[in-house]
Amino acid sequence: MEEGTFMDWLRRDGDAIKEGEPIFTLESDKAAQEIESTDSGVLHISPDAPKPGDVVKVGQLLGYLLAEGETMPLAAAPIVSASRPRVEAAAPTSNPIAEPRAKPTMGPIAQETTASPRARRAAREYHVDLAALRPTGMGGRIRERDVLAAAPIFHDTMASETTEPMREVPITALRRTIAERMMTSLRNTAPVTLTCRCDATNLVALRQQLKALGTEIIVPSYNDIVVKLVANALRSHPMLAGRWDGDRILVPEAIHIGVAVDTDHGLLVPVIRDVSELSLFEVARQSRTLIEATRTRLLKSDDMQGGCFTLSNLGSFGIEAFTPIINYPETAVLGLGAIIREPAVLEDGQVGVREQMTLSLTFDHRVVDGASGARFLQTLRQAVENPAAWLLVK
Repeated sequence: MEEGTFMDWLRRDGDAIKEGEPIFTLESDKAAQEIESTDSGVLHISPDAPKPGDVVKVGQLLGYLLAEGETMPLAAAPIVSASRPRVEAAAPTSNPIAEPRAKPTMGPIAQETTASPRARRAAREYHVDLAALRPTGMGGRIRERDVLAAAPIFHDTMASETTEPMREVPITALRRTIAERMMTSLRNTAPVTLTCRCDATNLVALRQQLKALGTEIIVPSYNDIVVKLVANALRSHPMLAGRWDGDRILVPEAIHIGVAVDTDHGLLVPVIRDVSELSLFEVARQSRTLIEATRTRLLKSDDMQGGCFTLSNLGSFGIEAFTPIINYPETAVLGLGAIIREPAVLEDGQVGVREQMTLSLTFDHRVVDGASGARFLQTLRQAVENPAAWLLVK
């Protein structure tokens, strides 16, 4: 992590702070987290402290914790970035908040050039001498952006391709994290996608029956029902819940299932834990709580950890089938398509109207073979077509 988005102060200027109390909220990677104080004192927030929405660097001075009765060191002391020398005016007893363990280097080039793999690839592509660059990464590390900033061929190419005025959309830290995770998944898995059509008539009927129970309960969504069915199917096909780990495959004891949630600030995947041990209504309750926290940006980082399988639903957009990307380091992800009423040939040869849905399973072929993926999808299809019977199996 090199930067994050400052969201808000949780305490006011002048408040007495105890060690361990949360004092501000920071959005890092995919989650907003409350940052706790590492010491006790009186909080001082200067006028030029970060405002909600400001991007702050690792090591940036946000405020001060002062001893009782102590005044602000040099009342006009500016907020300084970790990329500039720190102001040496602070009294020894004051504790700068969020002091860096390691500071990024912006000064002279280190004798031994350190660069990220992406920076080295860009340097080769655009013929840039890494030794001539000033690093902006942690510990004097050269990043890809440093190379591109010094690459005239890159800028000339971009200029020649841009013939019309274009609006710039800044890439947020969350968007960058999503992009990096997608590319990590594609680089580190051997993805294969299988699809199958299933009769969702009984699934639709079951949900209608649940809705008829009244407003006193949380009515499970189609997602909730399928999450529970997936957990039961994974008990019969545990390798789909495993993950590749060097010279071994790790298979979890508990079934934690992630649910992809579309939000205004990006795609996030909160995890419902121990699904196979929960009732359908408990799954619905946990799912609703997590989705609400996700969309209000209150989801914790821990709520997105430990999943062994992910569910992605684009049915509400009318998408019938798609190729979901594996949520690395998991082995598989299931895509749910739209439920569409269509004519179908029934078992007695008659033509009737049925609710049809497409299941799209993407899995890592390193962990399981195509036949194993097909058997899991076949099991899940049977569960979707007869959900009431499968839900009786805890």
